[in-house]
Amino acid sequence: MSKGVVLSQVREEITALDQQLLKLFARRRALSLSVAQSKVDTVKNVRDHQREEELLIDLIQRGHKLGLDAHYISKLFHVVIEDSVLNQQAWLQERANHQHTTPISRVAFLGAKGSYSYLASHRYFSRRVEKITEIGCPSFHQIISTVESGQAEFGMLPLENTSSGSINEVYDLLQHTSLSIVGELTQPVEHCLLTMDGSSLTQIDTIYCHAQPYQQCSQFLLKLNNIKFEFCDSSAAAMAKVYEINQPNVAVIGSLEGGVLYGLQTSESKIANQKENHSRFIVVARKAVEVAIQIPAKTTFIMSTEQKSGALVDALIVLKNNNINMTKLESRPIQGNPWEEMFYIDVEANVHSESMQIALKQLNDIAKDIKILGCYPSEHIVPTTIPQVLIDSNTPV
Repeated sequence: MSKGVVLSQVREEITALDQQLLKLFARRRALSLSVAQSKVDTVKNVRDHQREEELLIDLIQRGHKLGLDAHYISKLFHVVIEDSVLNQQAWLQERANHQHTTPISRVAFLGAKGSYSYLASHRYFSRRVEKITEIGCPSFHQIISTVESGQAEFGMLPLENTSSGSINEVYDLLQHTSLSIVGELTQPVEHCLLTMDGSSLTQIDTIYCHAQPYQQCSQFLLKLNNIKFEFCDSSAAAMAKVYEINQPNVAVIGSLEGGVLYGLQTSESKIANQKENHSRFIVVARKAVEVAIQIPAKTTFIMSTEQKSGALVDALIVLKNNNINMTKLESRPIQGNPWEEMFYIDVEANVHSESMQIALKQLNDIAKDIKILGCYPSEHIVPTTIPQVLIDSNTPV
């Protein structure tokens, strides 16, 4: 038997095993939704960290007997657990808001097919609807207008990035809209340099990009010589332009997934300043949502304080005294009021919880204005930790 025949047989067996794995993952996901249904009457939290820890330890020990590395097992099942948690949350949210799942939702996002907002929209709504009607918009303002006018049920807005920081334009728009934040998503971002034929850096003299990826890849780009940069309204528009030009000297900063949609090849990968590069998106809608009690919630509000010493500190002490954890504090100028600031605050709390209601009452006594932008499920899933010695030693305990 030739080596080629053996290789083809092995590949066939691998393909068959992969298909079995897909069926098992689908079955596991269905069972996890049954778990969510069981938590409705008992009002148990979606996450049970003790159960997750016990599960991971047991899997690592069983995997060790099969010759599988502990890091491999841990990484694989963290993904499985995260998927289970997010799907349970989506199901509980649908029930809490008395929604009947519709097969299609209209979603407005920045750019077109392949943009980071496009990818985030598909990832977020894949757990909620069978299909989305894509409404690509040229600006953040247009996204909000599209949802406010009823042309779309939801809008996807990038809010901040771990590398380039906050997107101030979006924060400023949130001051004046009647829309509510109803969801969030943290999307891993891996910037690549894409071309039509995988050109080398020495061949490239023009790079198309959006301003945000440009900032996030500044260290890599500073090392390049004699490069002309062309800025576009979105990464999708930049990729479409490079596809249209179809020349080896032209490149674009975009994602691997987006590049595939436009038939582009990767010339350089992982070009962002930070290895762990993530963008946080918020989902906005005309109607606020109720967050199921079993789900970890966030509340976002904006607040202005008196122009006096210690005013902001007094407000933050209110949160501390009510044991409310603040995860984000952002200041932006109040339009028409020179040198006055509006503060955007994210906290880990359900707006209807007793502690949050007390805090809001106390804040109203010391702040000039407070506006709740939304209460929504937190989709930041922190992996359950297990003893590092177990992973490092890769031996049963």
